[in-house]
Amino acid sequence: MLDITDWPGTIDSYVDVLVWLVGKMLADPKHFYRSYTTHELDRVMTARPPAELAVRAREMNLYRRYFDLVAAGRKTIEVRVQYPNLRKLKVGDHIRFICGRDDVLTRVRRVARYRSLEEMFDAEGPSRVNPDSPRDQQLANIRRIYGPEKEALGVLAIEISLVSPADPSSAKSCHS
Repeated sequence: MLDITDWPGTIDSYVDVLVWLVGKMLADPKHFYRSYTTHELDRVMTARPPAELAVRAREMNLYRRYFDLVAAGRKTIEVRVQYPNLRKLKVGDHIRFICGRDDVLTRVRRVARYRSLEEMFDAEGPSRVNPDSPRDQQLANIRRIYGPEKEALGVLAIEISLVSPADPSSAKSCHS
């Protein structure tokens, strides 16, 4: 077990680095084939780039086609159902969208709640959700992701703005 009493930062920064470390370990299968000493883990944790420590962000996975739109700043509304873990989402929160090894940091500008996807599209307009697809196609695509039982939880339209651009040099395929 790693000793938090030796950590130079706050408990929050320690937890952030542990979460980052787990993400790094899970992102590359080579880590499953070797053991790490606590000394090695401490070295990796303290060598983490400081820029990544600055913002605590909720992480959300996106299919590549939607991720690319967010990363380009063209998709400004992310649609999710109101799972319990998203009920406290608020203006000013950060969301790190992830697709494979790519990620992009955004800030929540507005959160709107709707009873249905149709109500959300009527209010928000389809071009802010996906500027490359017509409303009917978007509705069909979202309903393939979220069935009627999920939509019944309620729909969130999360208005976002880019904080940091995605790294285009590491573009990898993820679910289309």
